[in-house]
Amino acid sequence: MADSLELVIITGMSGAGKTVAVQSFEDLGYYCIDNMPPSLLPTFWQLMKETGKITKIALVIDLRTRDFFDELSNVISAMDNTQDITTRILFLEANDQSLVSRYKESRRTHPLAHGEEGPTLEAIQKERQLLLDLRTRAQMIVDTSNMQPKELRSMIIEHFACDDQTTFQVEVLSFGFKYGIPIDADIVMDVRFLPNPYYIEELKTKTGTDKAVYDYVMKQPETEIFYHKLIDLFDYCLPGYKREGKAKVTIAIGCTGGQHRSVAIAKRLGEHFIHQQYTVRVFHRDKEHNQTQVIEKDAGNDTCK
Repeated sequence: MADSLELVIITGMSGAGKTVAVQSFEDLGYYCIDNMPPSLLPTFWQLMKETGKITKIALVIDLRTRDFFDELSNVISAMDNTQDITTRILFLEANDQSLVSRYKESRRTHPLAHGEEGPTLEAIQKERQLLLDLRTRAQMIVDTSNMQPKELRSMIIEHFACDDQTTFQVEVLSFGFKYGIPIDADIVMDVRFLPNPYYIEELKTKTGTDKAVYDYVMKQPETEIFYHKLIDLFDYCLPGYKREGKAKVTIAIGCTGGQHRSVAIAKRLGEHFIHQQYTVRVFHRDKEHNQTQVIEKDAGNDTCK
């Protein structure tokens, strides 16, 4: 059982940025649920305590759950009286003009603007009154009237991230063009112009993670020139991606089979990004393809070429 459980309730005006907020909490590692009825909170929380596997939870609760919304204050009060729960309310709001403009842009209908309950502006004003009590209980109130989504995201990360936590990740992926370009890559670099260790007999069945292949690729003059130009590019671009609020950048390095050159370059790039204090993950998608084929061929499988 966990010693302490953290619950953040994301609520506030419809159209004020709750979707951006919950996505930001997801990037921070919170277990997130959108539109949970308040009456289910105690049962859900008891389940979380018993499992002990999830310690940070963010819930979006707003007027979409209108039949249950009046219960929220009572539920929060009951949960605040326990010692094993830290409950914080993040209340998002915006002025009438901004909210009306956002509903016009999105072409969506306000939750209170159905039937005889009035047009958008009247619905917004009614919602503001309904949420008044909950607003007074919030530990953090954010006015998003003049905020861009990335600014709201940055504010949430600043207030809720752990001291040593970063949400920006760099993924470096090596691949072989013969097996297809990764569809999830943000940047694709082709290194097939570099000398190929595949044509050296003693290196053919090894990969770019083996020292002999890595050293062969890196000692080529073309590699050194290309690598430093590549580093200049990424050292310039990555801080910009981070400032824009991007959670992850995937850099794909490709050669013919994804076994030698791309693996070596990806390995060196990953080491550089770690040195630059980024959170880095390095994957070699196709590194084992050719090795598997050689094994099958040695076993007498004539279909492997």
